[in-house]
Amino acid sequence: MNKDICIIAFYKFIKISNLLQLQAKTHKLAENLKIKGTILLAPEGINGTIEGKTKNINSFLKSLKKDIRFKNLEPKFSYTKKDSFHRMKVRIKKEIVTIGDTKINPNNHIGKYIDPLDWNKFISDPDTILIDTRNNYEVSIGTFKNAINPNTKSFREFPKWFEINKDKLKNKKIAMFCTGGIRCEKSTSYAVKNGFKDVYHLKGGILKYLEDVPKDKSLWNGECFVFDQRVSIIHNLKPGNYIMCHACRMPLKPEDKLLKTYIHGVACKFCHDKKSDKHKKRYADRQKQVDLAILRGEKHIGKKVIHDENE
Repeated sequence: MNKDICIIAFYKFIKISNLLQLQAKTHKLAENLKIKGTILLAPEGINGTIEGKTKNINSFLKSLKKDIRFKNLEPKFSYTKKDSFHRMKVRIKKEIVTIGDTKINPNNHIGKYIDPLDWNKFISDPDTILIDTRNNYEVSIGTFKNAINPNTKSFREFPKWFEINKDKLKNKKIAMFCTGGIRCEKSTSYAVKNGFKDVYHLKGGILKYLEDVPKDKSLWNGECFVFDQRVSIIHNLKPGNYIMCHACRMPLKPEDKLLKTYIHGVACKFCHDKKSDKHKKRYADRQKQVDLAILRGEKHIGKKVIHDENE
């Protein structure tokens, strides 16, 4: 395994009042260690995915954990051969994962954690209702067997889906899961706040499950969408086989590139008939600049094209 580039994903729901001060301090620390990625700060906590050399990532974590609020951070480690981020961003938001209601606070109430090694047995119980809290484009490339797909376009839509289906969920044992665990903190908090008792979620999310559970014992089908340039990962957190359409941001299989509807950086089978000629020309011009930058051995930092887990 190539360990030149280390990626960690982490979050913690904890009250933060000194947001501007923490933002400046965290950004300076990351810049000094040549770390790239995105960290979100909000009154409810911290959420980040960053990359860098392993020793630098460890130094960053050591410094961050000196703050008692982040002492118990449990980051998920993975490794890649290519850069997944162009720059370092530390942003202040209303929420570190956006459900659209700041009254939903996992610091007050959440569901019960299920360890990845106990997850298979738990979700195999016929009395358990399994809900994938991720968005439809994520679910489309992989999910757990028998999981319900709410067909949401963004996490903001989850409360509406839950409200519509709450009568079907009453008096049931509910198990939820998401990529790294953070959205389930909010979704289970929402369910508990609305009077549901038997609410559970996968500790550490799909990432921790794929890290801890051997492939031959796994109930996971497909690949897991991730929110950086890797696009997807498989068991042992190895990079997957999907690529990203830089026009509509949908994940594509390698064979999708062979279709006539695919034009690199311009269109794919999902968007070729939805984008105007004007948009396609703009995308083509952007891709030309990217290609020229590559020929010059430079990095092209253009408009953000990856999905946002916080939505």
